[in-house]
Amino acid sequence: MPINQKTGSKAKTGSKAKAGSKAKVGATAKKATAAAPSVSKPRRGSKGPPRIDDPEPDPAKLAAARMASLRKIVVEALDDMKALEVKVLDVRGLTDVADTMVIASGTSDRHVRSVAKNVVEKTKAAGFRPHGVEGQQDSDWVLIDLHDMIVHVMLPRTREFYGLEKLWDMTVTKRAARA
Repeated sequence: MPINQKTGSKAKTGSKAKAGSKAKVGATAKKATAAAPSVSKPRRGSKGPPRIDDPEPDPAKLAAARMASLRKIVVEALDDMKALEVKVLDVRGLTDVADTMVIASGTSDRHVRSVAKNVVEKTKAAGFRPHGVEGQQDSDWVLIDLHDMIVHVMLPRTREFYGLEKLWDMTVTKRAARA
């Protein structure tokens, strides 16, 4: 037997002690497994753990929910700043630029700028990053590109001159007539 240098006593070889303890642990584990009760399936109608084979969420439904959320945030931001004549147009299938256009008016160039700034702040706070904002210097017409939605905030005279809602509304009406 080897001698332990620190204590000066004889020590058992480690291989026999380890092999014996492993055998005991393995036998104990087998007994515990055999004695464990079997787990039964949950009863019908009971709330059990989610199944592994549940389908993935539908990307189209997720995109629609995201668009509805963005639409709600934009309309609330426009209402908060007292934007006038807010109109939401569905332009899906008519253009590749966006799915929705929102057109609103402000009473002055300062009001137009403030309304647009509020829309940008609220959408950023909700996690929607604008792709770009144009026209803040002149403030006759501010355009906010939110990827699938474009928001136009205009002075009433500019809105009347360009007639965007008439243009897109006629296109929407033609599309509905074809369907």
